[in-house]
Amino acid sequence: MVPTDQTKRRAQTGKGAETARKHGERIAKVIARSGLCSRRTAEVWIEAGRVAVNGKTLHTPAHLVTSSDRIEVDGAPLPQAERTRLWLFHKPKGLLTAARDPEGRPVLPDALPDELKTLHPVGRLDFNTEGLLLLTNDGGLKRVLELPSTGWLRRYRVRAFGDVDLPALDRARAGMTVDGVRYGPMEIAVERRQGGNQWLTVGLREGKNREVKVVLGALGLQVNRLIRVSYGPFQLGDLASGDVSEVRARILKDQLGAKLAEQAGADFDAGLRAETNNRRGKQSEAGAATQPSKRAKTREPKAKQDAGGRSSTPRRPARARKSSRNDTRKPSKGSSTPPDRPRTRGKRR
Repeated sequence: MVPTDQTKRRAQTGKGAETARKHGERIAKVIARSGLCSRRTAEVWIEAGRVAVNGKTLHTPAHLVTSSDRIEVDGAPLPQAERTRLWLFHKPKGLLTAARDPEGRPVLPDALPDELKTLHPVGRLDFNTEGLLLLTNDGGLKRVLELPSTGWLRRYRVRAFGDVDLPALDRARAGMTVDGVRYGPMEIAVERRQGGNQWLTVGLREGKNREVKVVLGALGLQVNRLIRVSYGPFQLGDLASGDVSEVRARILKDQLGAKLAEQAGADFDAGLRAETNNRRGKQSEAGAATQPSKRAKTREPKAKQDAGGRSSTPRRPARARKSSRNDTRKPSKGSSTPPDRPRTRGKRR
């Protein structure tokens, strides 16, 4: 069989990861892949003397390790790395993209199931910004996807109060400086007007702090709602607010490509940890989403959601869901549930 381009890319990525593991990888990269922390945080831990290799405490991240080395963090063995995974999360308004908050505001782990609370957010969204937030168990992948050099477009829908003319929008499209900070070119399109507000679509590749609000504010627009609808090839789609869903491994691997996967040190060959191995919900081929794991808020399930199986109530077995579309169908063998519609045929003599 002649190998396809896709097969060649997969072989190249797997070969690169295998070679790196055989000849040694930087200790911070290995720690990050375990899902314990990001690569940058791992370097801080190493310099603080919290990491030991084969019983010897390290004080510099410039150290290579192989699979035969014994790594400990704070005296505990490093968790076994699982394969690189990515989730889509529809961040609701009023949630802080952080692990903790001194002011006591709701934070990201509060909105996630227990087995997903340690995931790393790729970038961040402001407290009142809604929409797509990528989550990963791989600190190396997090770092690569956050780099402006990766070039992935982040697209937003923006509702803003005020008026703006075409020359002003052209300034933002070309890139502009606000308060001494240079912001790169933006893709901006006006969708429609709603009272005193305008709906716009904005695309950017850098993602500086509050970039959309700062740039549009300099053009005379006051942003009052901001929704991220895509991050690179991954789309928010119809994922409900507060829902989280996993991207198929094959789709993730194909979307990253060999180059980004190698830069991130992604590992698609490792297995899954026991606590997450049982969560194998049905996954979507389109990018992205599987069945929701948890809602950030408890809400009344809608009738449409009940019919589609997306509510937070227990789901009926697939066989029962299918048969409900035709009440006159004969129940399966062994079922104690009679059909809702009585038979009209008389008794046999």
